[in-house]
Amino acid sequence: MNRNRFLLLGLIALVVAGFVSLKIVSMVRRAMATPAETQVVIAAKDLNVGQLITDADVRVMPMAVAALPQGAFHALSQVIGRGVVLPMQANEVVLSTKIAGADEGAGLPAMITHGMRAVSVKVNDVVSVAGFVVPGTHVDVIVTGNPTNSSDAVNTTTTTVLQNVPVLAAGKRLQRDSEGKPQDVPVITLLVSPADAQLLTLASAEGRIQLSLRNPTDVEKKTTTAVRNAAIYGIATPTPPRPKAAPTPKVTGPVTAVYNVEIIRGDKRDVAKF
Repeated sequence: MNRNRFLLLGLIALVVAGFVSLKIVSMVRRAMATPAETQVVIAAKDLNVGQLITDADVRVMPMAVAALPQGAFHALSQVIGRGVVLPMQANEVVLSTKIAGADEGAGLPAMITHGMRAVSVKVNDVVSVAGFVVPGTHVDVIVTGNPTNSSDAVNTTTTTVLQNVPVLAAGKRLQRDSEGKPQDVPVITLLVSPADAQLLTLASAEGRIQLSLRNPTDVEKKTTTAVRNAAIYGIATPTPPRPKAAPTPKVTGPVTAVYNVEIIRGDKRDVAKF
């Protein structure tokens, strides 16, 4: 009797173990077939540079953890009230690189990276390359002036003072036209370092500046040399004359030669002048 009872208990234990094993295998297979997901914040509509993110601008959706981009947010509270610094399209994941800091607000100030400065310069159709210098492009700054502050046109010089400078704004617009049309504006705002901000301000005050539009993929800074107006006509830049040596002063009075004679007496030495 006891033997049959043990056999029955063993059979029941075997069935339960088999059932549990099948459940575990099924759970493992489902976990392997379905990747882990998490909530991620995306743009509910197109977001423009400078605008402040509101509840209606963003939403959350599930996304596989393996496909989650770096810098993504998981809660709406993390992005609401922050400014947009790079344009985003609807259903695009909101990344930390595309919005301003939590306390930096919106608009142009939020687009100025730490340690940099925004400086505006007056432009016209020529200086702004027919209006194609728009937000997001990069330019070189060229200045023409007279370094000697003289009226001599021979000394008029053109040189590149800044290279690969990002354009923050064209007039009051913080982003380019969606169709790529030129923008006729009176000022261009550039993003520069504090030292370059001083150089740019001085160049605007002392000479005439010209913006040279760059290809966005060309980030190399070239070594350039200043050019004088004589180069336009194929004339070699004249070499400045060497300074004349100071004339030797003339002696007007009689010249008396002085000779030193060393006199040795035993272990003593004296010098006599004649």
